[in-house]
Amino acid sequence: MALNTVEEDLVARAREIIRLRGKAEWHTVGCAMRTRSGRIFAAVHLEAYVGRVAVCAEAIALGMGAADGDTEIDQIVAVDQAGDVVSPCGMCRELILDYSPNAKVIVPGDDGPVAVPAETLLPAKYQRGEA
Repeated sequence: MALNTVEEDLVARAREIIRLRGKAEWHTVGCAMRTRSGRIFAAVHLEAYVGRVAVCAEAIALGMGAADGDTEIDQIVAVDQAGDVVSPCGMCRELILDYSPNAKVIVPGDDGPVAVPAETLLPAKYQRGEA
């Protein structure tokens, strides 16, 4: 199913942040996150000289929301430097589900981006206290 206008606007915001703040080899993914309160947090990922040191844009956007006490994700999307929607990595899927199990995540689909429930991206998610 095609994205609605609100979802398209969120994708546009992710594209805008990577266009404005993206820097080859440093900030190659942009993210926009809408919280249930309607606020939007946009961020780019951080890369370091050491290839194993990176912080995802989704985690930074969520951290921005946490700093303002607003972590109930309604929808979230990440895009690459070309502005193409990309799926969140495994760590980000964990974070999204930990903070907002009912979040919608905009991911690539067969006919363009689609919004899917976060829980569909991480079946059999790790739970505290389980062996």
